[in-house]
Amino acid sequence: MLIRTDPFRELDRLTQFFGGTTSPGTWSRPNPMPMDAYRDGEQYVVAFDLPGVAADAIDLDIERNVLTVKAERRPPELGEDVEMQVSERPLGVFSRQLLLGDTLDPERIEAAYDGGVLTLRIPIAEQAKPRKIAIADTDAGRKQIDA
Repeated sequence: MLIRTDPFRELDRLTQFFGGTTSPGTWSRPNPMPMDAYRDGEQYVVAFDLPGVAADAIDLDIERNVLTVKAERRPPELGEDVEMQVSERPLGVFSRQLLLGDTLDPERIEAAYDGGVLTLRIPIAEQAKPRKIAIADTDAGRKQIDA
């Protein structure tokens, strides 16, 4: 399986979101980060929704098959004459952890960030791919005995 998450943590995030108690995420208590994940041939593709986050504010780590994505959406730098009228986009820290199964190759993960979407391509490990096993013909080496 590609991912495993803590169901209680996700329930807590959903409760905060629908209960209206969302606040700017902090490094110790980050906000949720929406994602899509699907298999495309011999790799998995995971897309994280991070609009308004600068590429240098994204941190991607892997340790013991646990992939951690953290990002920080900072307030925009506005000029002195600019007065904010509406500010609905959440600021702060966003985070998501994925447990990569043994069938994936964490050494060859590719990451790209474009248009507010962080896309990871995680290849399937060679040892997990189906393969054919050759069968040796042992009858070919036997000699016929005349009686």
